[in-house]
Amino acid sequence: MKESTLFRSEEMKLCQLYLQTESAYGCVSELGEIGLVEFRDLNPNVNAFQRKFVAEVRRCDEMERKLRFMLKEIDKAEILVQDNGENPEAPHPNEMMELEDKLEQLEKEMKESNINYEQLQKTFMELNELKCILRKTQSFFEEAEHQLFHDPVTGSDSKRADDDDDELSLLAETGYATPALGGRLGFVAGVIQREKVPGFERLLWRACRGNVFFKHTPIDEQLYDPSTGDVTYKSVFIIFFQGDQLKSRVKKICEGFKATLYPCPETSAERREMVIGVATRIEDVQAVLNQTQDHRHRLLQTIAKNMNDWLIKVKKIKAIYHTMNMFNIDVTSKALIAECWAPVADLDHIHHALDEGTRKSGSAVPSIIHQMKTRETPPTFNRTNKFTNGFQAIIDAYGVADYQEVNPSLYAIITFPFLFSVMFGDFGHGIIMSVFAYWMIKMERKLNNWKGGGEMFDMIFSGRYVILLMGLFSIYSGLIYNDIFSKSLRFFDSPWTHLNVTKETDYKYNIHKMEKLANSTDLFMFNPLDVESKTPYLFGLDPIWQLATNKLTFTNSLKMKLSVIFGVTHMTFGVILGLLNHWHFKDPLKIWFEFVPQLLFISCIFGYLVIVIFYKWVAFDIHSQYQPSILLGLIGMFLHFGAEIKEEDLLYSGQQGLQPFLVVVAVLSVPVMLLGRPLILRYRNKNGHLESPRYQKLDQDDDVHGNGGHVEIMHNDTSILGDDGFAEADDDVKEEPFDFGEIFITQAIHTIEYCLGCISNTASYLRLWALSLAHAQLSEVLWSMVFKMGLGMNGGIGSIAIFLFFGAWAALTIGILLIMEGLSAFLHTLRLHWVEFNGKFYHGTGIKFAPFCFKTILKDAEDV
Repeated sequence: MKESTLFRSEEMKLCQLYLQTESAYGCVSELGEIGLVEFRDLNPNVNAFQRKFVAEVRRCDEMERKLRFMLKEIDKAEILVQDNGENPEAPHPNEMMELEDKLEQLEKEMKESNINYEQLQKTFMELNELKCILRKTQSFFEEAEHQLFHDPVTGSDSKRADDDDDELSLLAETGYATPALGGRLGFVAGVIQREKVPGFERLLWRACRGNVFFKHTPIDEQLYDPSTGDVTYKSVFIIFFQGDQLKSRVKKICEGFKATLYPCPETSAERREMVIGVATRIEDVQAVLNQTQDHRHRLLQTIAKNMNDWLIKVKKIKAIYHTMNMFNIDVTSKALIAECWAPVADLDHIHHALDEGTRKSGSAVPSIIHQMKTRETPPTFNRTNKFTNGFQAIIDAYGVADYQEVNPSLYAIITFPFLFSVMFGDFGHGIIMSVFAYWMIKMERKLNNWKGGGEMFDMIFSGRYVILLMGLFSIYSGLIYNDIFSKSLRFFDSPWTHLNVTKETDYKYNIHKMEKLANSTDLFMFNPLDVESKTPYLFGLDPIWQLATNKLTFTNSLKMKLSVIFGVTHMTFGVILGLLNHWHFKDPLKIWFEFVPQLLFISCIFGYLVIVIFYKWVAFDIHSQYQPSILLGLIGMFLHFGAEIKEEDLLYSGQQGLQPFLVVVAVLSVPVMLLGRPLILRYRNKNGHLESPRYQKLDQDDDVHGNGGHVEIMHNDTSILGDDGFAEADDDVKEEPFDFGEIFITQAIHTIEYCLGCISNTASYLRLWALSLAHAQLSEVLWSMVFKMGLGMNGGIGSIAIFLFFGAWAALTIGILLIMEGLSAFLHTLRLHWVEFNGKFYHGTGIKFAPFCFKTILKDAEDV
């Protein structure tokens, strides 16, 4: 694996491949394993169904369909698909036919097993329904006989039907069913969905005009629908009627409600005999059903063991043929011609892969590769590892760097977590964030394959190293702020010796009495004049400020100035990175007429402001006679140009002469930015000295030879090089005419954007101060209004209260301060890098290098 190239994207070459037909499959397979070439589609106007290998792609689609079908059956059976972590190679085309036949046989066997299993389930359900009908109707007839022939007064039976008697005749003779019916009755019995019973009964009554007798009872046993496998709830019903006309009408209504009718004997003896036969059949069907289910389960287990390997192989085969469809076919030489972008540093690996693919294919003809001359802009390839990948993703989300443009992600490794920590700085919160990130790094092998977290967790996991650095930098900033869960710790002795509490009382400062001072009802206004020692607190913020009512006044002034310092430094560094771009692309006009005036403009105004801030910190103290305002001085620098500065507003001697000079330099740099480059380009165009376009350079020392002549890189012919060592343009590339108006307007837009942006962007960095203040105040509110309430209670109740209040405080701390505030600080840091920093030098209009890589293809398939 090559080292990561974060400073500037790697040098890319456009290469042409000549692959023999019999070895093309193997060569593309090997190139897919290393993932270092991006193929170009040489048939953009050819329909997908008219390409050479469309039949093979369709066969792969069919195999994927079969695998999806079997995977669905595996999921239904709740069988775990085993992932052994292996990455099998793409099979040979001959093995592809064997795999295709095997999958077809398994699919056929699975479908037959499903049909048999479903039919057996259907038979089993029908037999159970018939058993329920026979039992329910038997109890119904017994209940009816008891009601018809039992004398409630004497308690004796007046007339009892024998087993062989016609029970329906007895019902008709006694008129039990309905007075309107006489003679012999007919009946049907069946089952129906339980929720359909009320509607079914109403329609029977209305359609038959009340000339039917309907009886139903629910089935207590659980029945399963064989088509879906879900539990279904049904009821047994029996309907008495007279005549064929009513019989036909009743059956049509049953058909309309999808009720299932079953034959039911009229006599109890026949019903008992039929119940015995049904029970025997149920036992036989259950035995066959168990055997079928065991066979099906074993088959699915066998498929599940190989499912992962089959999926990988089929996806690789499909990707290979899809890529080969982008090649041209040379009929005369029986070869495939491909074009691809490849990193120069990896050409040896590409040669070895082509050698290996040719060897595995058994071909005696070597594959040929040579570099092409082109003026097309290459794709951008920044090689990353698992540490730098998160930072590169942040930059790529804004825009992919232009080819060979300075990559901001290298500097974002430090500046991103640092600016985040300025807003988020808390020692305790930083520790929690660092521990969480360390846990993800420690468990990255297990978490990398875990799909239960969803898209949000995947995004957090991919940025685990970013979160780790944000947590570590927050620990450092928390120590500087001396802010630990809104409290402070004493690491060194404080220079404060006493405090002016009130006019009448002075408390001698003692660090052991801080708790007494904190619990006091008196208001403390700290005055720097109370400090006898001029030695500052050795590291970070003095913890004594926790007791002061003017703490916000002190910390706000400090954090606001720090925000301006960090912002101006960050933006100036971005302007300097623009110089590296101009230097690399050999554009002296942009160096002298963009970089120099831009640096002068930002330095003479905002760089001067930063220097003045540091100067005032060093040169002035609380004992100074005057305390001039930096902000008013900066405003007066423009509004009162050249006017005399009052003594109380004077920061240093010579200020009255230096400030007008800086203003003049800053103002003069604007027309230089606006007119310099367009006018020189116009002059060159009139005199025939056009600016040389940026060609792709063919270096004389990048010839690479294959091993043993199997793979060949053709030497760069010096005849195609111009005097400056750059490749000549293709004949079909036309020069665009010079348009002074377009160049001038573009330059004017960039000039106005830069000048106004320096002002607005400096103000934008004040969000560092605002979010730091908000985070500290929220942390203090949670401590004082939640957790501190439990500390004020004593005894057993106090212990319980502390436990409960601590839980609430911890939950709110994680939910609000870590998650919500952390996300807010992350988004603001993102904006400072995308707009304020990148806008000074970064174009971000490049094309990302997308190599043909099996690993990427398989990962994308899992995410779908």
